[in-house]
Amino acid sequence: MALYQDPADGLSRIGQVPETTRHKVVKSLWIGIWLFYLGAPVTDLISGGHSDGARLLGALGLLAFTGWYLVLVFRTVQLMPVRTVLISLGVLAAQATVLSLTLGREWLVLFVYVSISSGAALPGEISRWTVPGATALMTLVAPAVPGWDAYLAGLVVPALMGGFAMVGVRAMIRTTIELRQARATVAQLAANEERLRMARDLHDLLGHSLSLITLKSELAGRMLPDHPDRAAQQVADIEKVCRQALVDVREAVSGYRRPTLPGELAGARTALAAAGVKGDLPADFTDTVPEDQECALAWSLREAVTNVVRHSGAKRCTVALTTRQTLAGPVLELSVTDDGSGGSAVPGNGLTGLTERLEAVGGTLWAGPAGKTGFRLLARVPLGSRS
Repeated sequence: MALYQDPADGLSRIGQVPETTRHKVVKSLWIGIWLFYLGAPVTDLISGGHSDGARLLGALGLLAFTGWYLVLVFRTVQLMPVRTVLISLGVLAAQATVLSLTLGREWLVLFVYVSISSGAALPGEISRWTVPGATALMTLVAPAVPGWDAYLAGLVVPALMGGFAMVGVRAMIRTTIELRQARATVAQLAANEERLRMARDLHDLLGHSLSLITLKSELAGRMLPDHPDRAAQQVADIEKVCRQALVDVREAVSGYRRPTLPGELAGARTALAAAGVKGDLPADFTDTVPEDQECALAWSLREAVTNVVRHSGAKRCTVALTTRQTLAGPVLELSVTDDGSGGSAVPGNGLTGLTERLEAVGGTLWAGPAGKTGFRLLARVPLGSRS
C-alpha cells in the first residue's frame, strides 16, 4: 500500500505508481514495516539447530519467497495479468508448504504473506476466495509440523485479517483512481464550457460592434467627397464604438459583462439609424427585472438588432417589451420584428447562444418568419411571483 504526501499539491497520492526516488523509498518503507514477522524464520535459521545445507537452502528459499512477495505487493497499482498473479501465488504457496514441512513451525508464517499478497494483487472477486484458500492451506499443512498447535492459533486471524485488509486497500486504491479520473474529466468539461461561454460572449459583443463599425465606415466613405464634416462625425462615432467594444471585450474576459435593457435599447436606436432602418422602440424601460433575466433579454435584443442590420434588408424594425401573465406566472416578453426578406431561422452561434442564455434562466426563444415577408424574434423570461 502506498500512502504519501506530495508537498507540491498537498494531495494524498494513494495507489499511484511511484514517480520519484523519494516516492519509491516511502512506499518501500510502508511495505517493509510488515516484514518484521519474518523474524521467526530468520531466527530459526540462525539458532534452530539445522544443518548447514538446510540453512543454505532455507535462506535461498526465504530470499526467493520474500523477493517475489515484494514484487507482487509493490506492483499492485499496475495491471498484471491475473493468470500471472495466480501462478506466482501458487509458487509462493508451494514454497511456504515445502519450507514449513522441512524446517518447522516457525515457517508457517509464510502463509500469512501468501494471503496478504493475494489480497493485494488480485481483483476482489478472486481474492475473496484466495485469501481463505491460503488460510485453509496453512491449517492443512500445520498438523504435519511438530508443535504446530501453539503457532496456528496465532496465525489464522492475521492471515484472514491481513488478506482481507489488502482487499479493502485495493478497492480503496481503485476508487481513488476513478475519483481522480472523474475529477479530471469534470475539470475538462468545465474548461470546455468556459470556452464555449467566452466564444458566445465574444460573438455577441463583436458581432454587434463590428456591424456598426462597418455601416458607419460605409457612410463615412460616401459622405467624404461632399460632406466632410458629416463624414468626420461618422469617424468619431466609429472611434467611440471601437473604444466601447474594447471595454466590453475586457469586461467579458473578466466575467463582469452584464448588459442592461436600457443600454441595449439605446444601442439599438443608434445601430438602426446608422443602417437607415426606421426603428420603433420603447421610449424607456424602467421596470424592475431580476438581473439574470434582464441580462438574457439584453443579449437577445442585441443579437436580434444585429441580425436586422446585417442580414434582413429591412426598412422598419419594431421592438416591444411586454409583461404578460401566464399559467406559469408573469413573464417579460421581448419581440423584435422587421419587414425584411424574411426566411426561416438558421441555427448558428447567435441563436444557439441566445437559447442557452435564456434556458439558463428558465426562458424560451422563438425565431421565424413574420407573415409573407419579415422576421420575428420572440424571447421570454419568467419574472417569478409578485406580491
